[in-house]
Amino acid sequence: MSECTFSPSLCHINLSALTRNFFRMGDPAELLPVIKSDAYGHGLMPCARALDKAGAINFAVGTVSEGKALRLAGFHQHIVPLLGAGSLDDWLVSFSLGLTTPIVDMESLKMAAHTCPDHETMGVAIALNSGMGRLGFSEADMPDLIEGLRRYPMLKPELVFSHFACADMPEETEYTAAQHDRFSGMAKALRAFFPSLVTSLNNSAGMQTYPHTANELLRPGITLYGGNPFHGTPWASKASGFEWVMSVSAPILQIRRLQAGESTSYGRLFTAPHPMTIAVLGIGYASGFARALSNMCDVLIKGRRCPQIGRVCMGMIMVDISAIAGVEVGDLAWILGGDPLPGQRSVNADEMADALGTISYEVLCRFGMSNQRIYH
Repeated sequence: MSECTFSPSLCHINLSALTRNFFRMGDPAELLPVIKSDAYGHGLMPCARALDKAGAINFAVGTVSEGKALRLAGFHQHIVPLLGAGSLDDWLVSFSLGLTTPIVDMESLKMAAHTCPDHETMGVAIALNSGMGRLGFSEADMPDLIEGLRRYPMLKPELVFSHFACADMPEETEYTAAQHDRFSGMAKALRAFFPSLVTSLNNSAGMQTYPHTANELLRPGITLYGGNPFHGTPWASKASGFEWVMSVSAPILQIRRLQAGESTSYGRLFTAPHPMTIAVLGIGYASGFARALSNMCDVLIKGRRCPQIGRVCMGMIMVDISAIAGVEVGDLAWILGGDPLPGQRSVNADEMADALGTISYEVLCRFGMSNQRIYH
C-alpha cells in the first residue's frame, strides 16, 4: 500500500477473535497456521504477533520474502514459505535465516544443494502433488526425488506436505480419499529413508471433515480468519462458530435527496422510482468494494441494512437511507460486520462473495490489501 491514505474506509482487525479461532483448533504444537498473502489481508506482522502470544510454534507463509520479514522482526517459529524459492537469492535467504523452504521439483532440489555451503546442512520441506496439480513431486517422480536427496546429504528433509483440492466439496469425497491415500503412500516411501519427516495434509476443510486423515501438522487457513470453507454446502455446520476477524467501515460523506426520476452515479444504472434520501460513502472499487457489486449489496448503518444503489465508483458508493432516521454526515457505514439491531444482520464476507460469484478469501484479501488497517 501507498504510505498516504487514499480512502477514508478502514479495515478493523479483531486480534482477540483471531486468537480465539486459533485456540479452537487444538494443540498449538500440532498446528501450522497459514498467514500467507499478508495473513489473507489481515496483516502479516500483527497476526504473527497475536499467534505467537497464543503459543504458535509454526507459521506457513507464501513467499521467502514473507519468511524473511518474520525472521528480521524476531520471530523464531518454524517458517515454511509454501511457494518455494523462485531464485538462487531466495535459497540463499532461506539458508541464512533458517527457513524450511519447499523443494518442488528436481531443479529446485539441485539449486538448494548448490546454495548450501560445504560442511553445512539446510532443513527443507518436500512438496508433493497428490492430486492438486500445482507445485510438487508426483508419484512417478519419487525414485528420482529419493535418489536426489540421498545424493545431496546436506539437505535435511524436515516436512513433507500436500494440499487437498476439494475437501470442502461433499460430492468429491472419493477424490479426497484418493488424495489422502496417494499422499500417504508417497510420504511412507520418503519416511523409509528419512524417518523423522513430519507430514502435513489437512487444510481448514480437511480438519473439520476428514479428521481420520490428520497428519502431524494441521494447516488452518480461512477458519483462522472466521471463514467457513463449507459455506453454501450441506456441510456448512461442520465449521460453524468461527468469528470473523475483519470488519470494514466507511464514513458518510454527504446526504442528499433524489426526486422521482433522478439518477445517481455513472451510466444512470439506478433511477429513483420515488423521492429518496441517499448517503454517499467513502469507499469504492479502489478500496475493495468491487464494481460488480453495483445495485447488489447492502451495508449496515445504525444497525440496519441499507441497499447500495447505482454504479460503484472508484472511491464512493451510494446507499438508500430513506427508511432510517437521524443519519448524519460522518456516521459510519459498515461494509462488513458492525452491530446489527435485533432482527437485522450484518453483511459478512461470505454474503458478499456470493453476490460476486467468488469466495470469502478473495473478499478479505481485496479489502485488507486496499485499506488502512486498525487493530484491537
